[in-house]
Amino acid sequence: MRLLTTAVLGVLLACRTSAAPAPGAGWTRVDGKTLAGELTQPRDSSHLVIVDVREPDLFRKAHLPGAVNLPYPGARERAPVELDPASDIVLVCHSGPMGDEVAAILAARHFRRVRNLAGGMRDWTGPLEPGS
Repeated sequence: MRLLTTAVLGVLLACRTSAAPAPGAGWTRVDGKTLAGELTQPRDSSHLVIVDVREPDLFRKAHLPGAVNLPYPGARERAPVELDPASDIVLVCHSGPMGDEVAAILAARHFRRVRNLAGGMRDWTGPLEPGS
């Protein structure tokens, strides 16, 4: 039993500390100050799409203005199908890693304007909308 407990704890620790994908071809990270500035600008035809991958209950409490909710882990499958590859996409999660993962998936599917909010909602100090 002790061996099983040790093995389970080891697996959980490995999952928790596994590194998120690093920014690469097709995606980058955006800091909160830059994104907050973009939110004050008029949107052009390429439109900025903010995708919040947090759980629906957290999204309902508050989210970035205009954000849509595609909860993780379903966002890994849904985002490439439901989002427009021509859009300027910004992913938002709790602190960054889930957004990094979805950004890497989108980039692999030839989405070329993908960013993840560095630090996620944990570090966001810009405007928020209450949930709907």
